[in-house]
Amino acid sequence: MQRRSFVKTSLLVTAAGAVSPKLSSAAQKQKGGREFYELRVYSLKSEQQQKLVEAYFTEALIPALNRLGSKAVGVFAELKPTGQTKIYALIPYNSWDDFMNVQDKLAADSAYLQAGAPYLNAPATDPAYERIESSLLKAFAHMPKMQMPVQKPRIFELRRYEHASESAGMKKLEMFNDAGEINIFKRLGFNPVFFGETIIGELRPNLTYMITFDDMAAHDSHWKAFGSDPEWKKISAIPDYADAKLVSRITPTFLVPCECSQI
Repeated sequence: MQRRSFVKTSLLVTAAGAVSPKLSSAAQKQKGGREFYELRVYSLKSEQQQKLVEAYFTEALIPALNRLGSKAVGVFAELKPTGQTKIYALIPYNSWDDFMNVQDKLAADSAYLQAGAPYLNAPATDPAYERIESSLLKAFAHMPKMQMPVQKPRIFELRRYEHASESAGMKKLEMFNDAGEINIFKRLGFNPVFFGETIIGELRPNLTYMITFDDMAAHDSHWKAFGSDPEWKKISAIPDYADAKLVSRITPTFLVPCECSQI
């Protein structure tokens, strides 16, 4: 039985059915609007699996996604893994419809199926990976498109903010978009790659974003500058924007791009 790179689980189908009428009604507007992002996390048990997954992205999935209009696919390993690294993949889509149709289009792409055969047809006794966790994110209104970082040696920080309630999540979105928090990240040189609200996935409600630095020393100095920035102090002093009200947990993950990564 062929292993597909993207599997619509029952949870995804149920959630998509619940939101698709609203999203589909606006899907035609999304071509020039906000992107969607699939964030995948591959759990692996060995270096052999890691090589197989990276080869799949290099030879099959990235070329196929590029042909379908997803022009900047990111593939990352953990900076300092505990044991075998996980593989993180960031796949942009121009619209909700592009995301919903990608599985069928890949299944009809003979070049993709041939190039990806070792991964797609890996036997249950020797699988290509242990599990894939996927989330679907919608780009923030004030950063509707991914921003490509400079192509040089660098590290990435993937940050997830979990919220105690949907209303807290909406308030944090307001803080990023309308109060100007995104502008502070850009002004201070964090080089954000994307900001996304998780609409399908685990640990909701949450938002996730990616920033990039030359190294960990630059990471530390940038965050120090952020904490002392006058504009940030002004925004964070607003009672409705207090972290204690809006953010229940922050999870940072440090990543480095794999050789095949387009980000």
